[in-house]
Amino acid sequence: MELETLFVIGMFLTFGALLMTGFPVAWVLGGTAVIWTVVGVVAVENFGANLWFDYPSSMGLAPERIWGIVESETLVALPMFIFMGIMLDQSGIAERLMNSMVKLFGAVRGGYAVTVIVIGVLLAATTGIIGASVVLLGMLSLPVMMENKYDKGFAVGTACATGTLGILIPPSIMLVLMADRLAVPEASVGDLFMGAFLPGLMLGTMYVGYAILRPLLQPNVAPVPEGLGKVDISVIWEVCKAVVPTAALILGVLGSIFAGLATPTEASGVGALGALLLALFAGRLNLPVLRSSLYQTTRTASFIFAIFLGATAFSVVLRGLGGDEVIESALLGLPFGPYGVILTILFGVFLLGFFLDWVEITLIILPLVAPVVQQLGFDLVWFTILFAICLQTSFLTPPVGFALFYIKGVAPPEIKVTDIYRGVVPFIIIQLVALAIVFLVPEIATWLPSVAYD
Repeated sequence: MELETLFVIGMFLTFGALLMTGFPVAWVLGGTAVIWTVVGVVAVENFGANLWFDYPSSMGLAPERIWGIVESETLVALPMFIFMGIMLDQSGIAERLMNSMVKLFGAVRGGYAVTVIVIGVLLAATTGIIGASVVLLGMLSLPVMMENKYDKGFAVGTACATGTLGILIPPSIMLVLMADRLAVPEASVGDLFMGAFLPGLMLGTMYVGYAILRPLLQPNVAPVPEGLGKVDISVIWEVCKAVVPTAALILGVLGSIFAGLATPTEASGVGALGALLLALFAGRLNLPVLRSSLYQTTRTASFIFAIFLGATAFSVVLRGLGGDEVIESALLGLPFGPYGVILTILFGVFLLGFFLDWVEITLIILPLVAPVVQQLGFDLVWFTILFAICLQTSFLTPPVGFALFYIKGVAPPEIKVTDIYRGVVPFIIIQLVALAIVFLVPEIATWLPSVAYD
């Protein structure tokens, strides 16, 4: 085995070992970069190692790369979209949606689950933060579904899985990061937003289909609630008043991007302003709410950018040690053919999702495998959407899917961990089916970006 390969494997093993210590990921990434810079320099200068490695072309590039992150116009959208989602959470829009849609769908068998999914899709198009969406949906829906004697697994699985849609349905902050890391015109933020739009809606529709079909086959899973009034014009009007403002905000953000009227960065500013106005019109905009929203935005954005800095240092050292060439030769040397390479990458991402957050996987793994995908001649938008769906699936997978911990933190005491695991299994299967559909029919991800610029 060549020295470069040994060093690259050693760097990943060091990262994994330090991660188990409980230190923040940003520090672990940066610390691993420092350790292996020292190892590389000492190996070359003191032991004459046959390795093209030095400080100026590895860690010495980190300040320049970090400055590039700081001045990136694309990444300005990140705190704006985060603020938009947090402000909408604070404005009480989700509660109004829940209260009105329950009157519309509640009398149908499985209606509460359908309500949760519809609200989750709307929130996914505004929040984009998995932890916030899962917690909010869990707090709003689980007590109501438990009160109406819904099956524990069915109820908690619906809330948990629906909350993860925010990672895929645009405007997703994950897609913003992916576009920045890919840094190629054919996979811009706008392209990824358009590419994820149809797969995201397809997945939400499949969730709704499951929420309707399973109670029909197993009535005890979701009994018909008692005491709900009939649906009349007043109920429909109440739903419209709750849905239209949120839909208008989504249309303003995504519509301006898809129509070419605004860049994603400019549209993020529109979204942040729109969220402020919705909170104002709802009578929920005050100094404590604004202070809390700004604090949470700063905290979340700082967390992501800190990992950005650590990942940048990690990446430049890994490349200096020959990581790009090692990974490229390993993937291209697989005996599975081009599509087999793609499946291998997705399977690896799925496994990594058990242990790492999507931020680290996006910042470290995606830039390493994207050149291989391009070299094999695949559409980069299609591959990135597959990458995103695969990450979303890993969030639900026991025993360490992050969404499972989020939902457990807000679930009623009678819901056990086994109920959560049992409840998410059908949704994992649905997501894997959706992944297979997009894999076999790439046009689902590539059609909208292709017609947008014709």
